[in-house]
Amino acid sequence: MMSLLKKLQERVTATGIYVFLICTAGVVVLLYTNHWSFLYYSTTEWVTIYSLLGAVLILEHFTFQLPPASNKQSMDSSVYLACIFVHGIEMAILVLLLSAIIAAFRHKKLSWWKHTVNFSIYAISIFLSSTVFELTGGTQGALNAEHFNSYLLALICYFAVNTITLGIYFYIAYKGSFNELKQAFLAESLLVYLCTLILSLVLTTLIYYNGILGLLLVLGLSMLLSHAFKQMFTMYREIEEKANMDRRTGLYNHSYFENTLETELSTSKSQNTPLSLALIDIDDFKKYNDHFGHLKGDQLLGFLGEFLKKETAGTPITVSRYGGEEFTLLMPEYTAEQAYEMVNAIRKKLNDSRYEGVEIFPHGCLSFSAGIAQNRIDIYDKSQLVDLADKALYYAKKQGKNIVYMHGSFNEVEREVDLGQDIRDIEQQLNLFLHKDINTFKHSKRVFRYAADMSEVLQLGPEDKRRFALGALIHDIGKLEIPWNILNKKEKLSCEEWQMVKAHVTWGKRIIEANERFIDLVPFVELHHERYDGGGYPFGFKGEQIPRLCRMLTIIDSFDAMTTERPYQPTKTFEEAIEELRACSGSQFDPELTAIFIHYIQHKQPAFMDSMETGL
Repeated sequence: MMSLLKKLQERVTATGIYVFLICTAGVVVLLYTNHWSFLYYSTTEWVTIYSLLGAVLILEHFTFQLPPASNKQSMDSSVYLACIFVHGIEMAILVLLLSAIIAAFRHKKLSWWKHTVNFSIYAISIFLSSTVFELTGGTQGALNAEHFNSYLLALICYFAVNTITLGIYFYIAYKGSFNELKQAFLAESLLVYLCTLILSLVLTTLIYYNGILGLLLVLGLSMLLSHAFKQMFTMYREIEEKANMDRRTGLYNHSYFENTLETELSTSKSQNTPLSLALIDIDDFKKYNDHFGHLKGDQLLGFLGEFLKKETAGTPITVSRYGGEEFTLLMPEYTAEQAYEMVNAIRKKLNDSRYEGVEIFPHGCLSFSAGIAQNRIDIYDKSQLVDLADKALYYAKKQGKNIVYMHGSFNEVEREVDLGQDIRDIEQQLNLFLHKDINTFKHSKRVFRYAADMSEVLQLGPEDKRRFALGALIHDIGKLEIPWNILNKKEKLSCEEWQMVKAHVTWGKRIIEANERFIDLVPFVELHHERYDGGGYPFGFKGEQIPRLCRMLTIIDSFDAMTTERPYQPTKTFEEAIEELRACSGSQFDPELTAIFIHYIQHKQPAFMDSMETGL
């Protein structure tokens, strides 16, 4: 019984519940408005119904889109609204029902529930707009200028109900943001609904006074408008495509890649799906350019562009020219391992491809080096994923080229050698603090030691250990830009001075970005003063918006600041600092990581704790 209930719970989703409620409301509207009057309709009335139905079907056929990228639109709503204004809601619902039945037969591949949802949304929109029309004094028949507000309010209601019901569905089903929905269902549809209002009022007048002839005139006008909108969208797409294409290679350009990367990162985060990025660099391209000239070099770029396009055809991969001889493969739904297999197979196939002049290359064939990185939960900016892929590409080049490297796949010996060199290079920069602020120098070294220990406690992988340790060591590098008199001031800082101190995270980021080797440490430098409750700086990130290891660095940084002995300043004992951490757990600090750090501190050897307290 329990397993049956569990299976039932798994099948019943939020989307399913919403669809059920919409369909139920649509059926209720149908039953409520159906007075069986159609059984007594005259031949003239049935001719009117068939004429209106034909108009709806034709307008549904002439769908169009508006730039930049709206959903498909049609003007069939003008027929339903005019029907409400002239003949009443019962006839409008009957025309809608007949249209839905025909659509179900015409589009059998579409699920029955989607046909039902579509009917229900239209039915609810028609019912509520008709109710508003009547409540505000609107009367059926000829257009009445005195009650223009009734027509306007009816259309606004129709537009609002249609937009809201569809918007909620897409929000639940596809987990989009409200900003995206506002753009898709409000900004892009407003022009269409304005045209619908005008057409419905014109159609009301023409149907009442001219019958079918009036309907045909409006139908012709609607078809012309639909065609004009369609042509406008086609022209926009052509211009957009030219703006997004790289002429030499026929691939997407850098700007398009940046925009697509941002979109795919958002999708990956909201839907919890993998996303990988491959950064490709043609090996020894400069040598080929110098030997054969730039014209031949451009031809080689075009050849590789076509080659990559062909090899990724039929996949969701977006291939772009990143710049110079570098290309990107944006790979939604691919893990790093799957991306590696794909890119490595492309590399091997390129090696076997014949091309004029390849004998001058060291490998005797066309080749490229590639770096691959997969999106992670702690990535909050698109440039970070590019930087990780670029770092992997650097290692691929370092190993002799014609290699594909996954970020984080370097062997242990390479990691230890590189980490040792990285620590030495960062310490050289920190030595500047010896002459400016020795306390910041010693603080950075202690935080580094804490981070090294916490890497073991948190059981971090090799790459995360490296990032966390180096990030802890360099996190305050931006303080080099703060004037000495402010950095060492004993009195309370003024508002301007405090703003300058807070800016050290931004200055630190700029210093880090100047060295590509340390670009992946930016989050530790930029975000170590963010608070768990969103009250920190520079962005006011909250909770899991802050990368996990940055949240841990905030705890370590604060704990060491509280327990560090400084002249003329109060110092907390370890026990007092632990109580302060507990008091701020859930507000300033991540409660889970705070508990882990407190447990670690309380179980350290007293001798080690004493050495940390004295700053040794």
